[in-house]
Amino acid sequence: MAAACFLMLGGHAAADGGHKWTLKECVDYALEHNVSIATGRLSILSADEDVKEAKTGLFPSLSFSTTHQGGYRPFADGRNGNADKGSYSGDYGLNAAWTVWNGNANRNKLRQQKIIARQEAAALEQTADNIQEQILQLYVQILYVGEAVKVNEQILEISRQNAARGSEMYKVGSLSKADLAQLDAQVASDEYNCTNMRGTLEDYKQQLKYLLRLDYDTEFDIAVPYSTDGQALTVVPPVNEVLACALERRPEIKNARLYVDRSGVALDIAKAGRKPTVSLSGGVGTNSMSGTGAAWSQQLKSNLSGSLGVTLSVPIFDNRAAKTSISKAEFDLRQSKLEVEDARSSLALTIQGYWINATTNQQRFRAAVTSVESAEASYDLLGEQFRLGLKNIVELTSAKTTLLNAQQSRLESKYTAILYLQLLNFYKGEEFNMI
Repeated sequence: MAAACFLMLGGHAAADGGHKWTLKECVDYALEHNVSIATGRLSILSADEDVKEAKTGLFPSLSFSTTHQGGYRPFADGRNGNADKGSYSGDYGLNAAWTVWNGNANRNKLRQQKIIARQEAAALEQTADNIQEQILQLYVQILYVGEAVKVNEQILEISRQNAARGSEMYKVGSLSKADLAQLDAQVASDEYNCTNMRGTLEDYKQQLKYLLRLDYDTEFDIAVPYSTDGQALTVVPPVNEVLACALERRPEIKNARLYVDRSGVALDIAKAGRKPTVSLSGGVGTNSMSGTGAAWSQQLKSNLSGSLGVTLSVPIFDNRAAKTSISKAEFDLRQSKLEVEDARSSLALTIQGYWINATTNQQRFRAAVTSVESAEASYDLLGEQFRLGLKNIVELTSAKTTLLNAQQSRLESKYTAILYLQLLNFYKGEEFNMI
């Protein structure tokens, strides 16, 4: 039967040469080569450097300085026994400073930088998750359109067979010229649909190639899973189980919680503005000067001096700077807590939407399979009746349209169910699995 071949779609990937990319291969390659991922890794390295810099704030600083100065006295007359018109002096100093206590602001800044580094890691994880979801969507879309191309090719072949049969019927006078023209027009329409669908398929493949950062002219095709029908009917995980796992592992939730921690540390730093600061300073220095008659090394030794000091700084009136900083930090902390709740609500809404789409499209797919079988049987019977001259062209076209719509509904519900099932499992913490 002409329509019976419609269900013989999908199955194994073609064995006609050329590498077929599996979903896992696409994901692994993108995580290694995607520019956004590489940028995220650099951000983590930069944050690690900030942590190292913040650690040094707990220790003293040490610096060396030297100043050299030359002078010239053009009218020196030597009455004092010194006729040198030129002079030279040099200063040498080794200085140290250490903030002993500043309300723990330096320690809290280190804590803050560590939290920022963790946020960068969570941001990279979120970027990776987003890219994987984009790859899944494009991969499933390519599977859907690829199978739709085959359906349209089958429809086109049937239209050509009908047109050929109509031509024979026209020759023997059992079909009008108008009906024959309508059959030919249907062939042309189906050819257009096939061409348009192939173009859509290539467009999705190019989008996936761009996401993988493959060259534009690279040969690319994906591997077709063994049984897409079976994958569409796998068990839908309970929505509460998915949500519980997602709240523990999803990076957007991690990032929101880390921002609460970061805001709390920022509040502690702001409060340090009201506390005294104790710092130590010390230095060792010497100098030399020409025209003294003493050797340079002797001068350095004779002029060597050292100093050690302690400074206590107590804020009394700072034009409300500390108060303003504290108030803003408190507002930021309250805002970050609100954002955690918003992130949780958004995640729950997303997962519930995925679950509804998965369960609904599974039901639609089961119904669509029955609908396709019924439409196929009806079309086969009507096609045979058309060949015998018992049905007209309008009834044949209507039956073919019904069959095509049923087949398209089957494909749409199947791949939509697959997409949302994969997303639900991904939010549970599982890897995409389409083989």
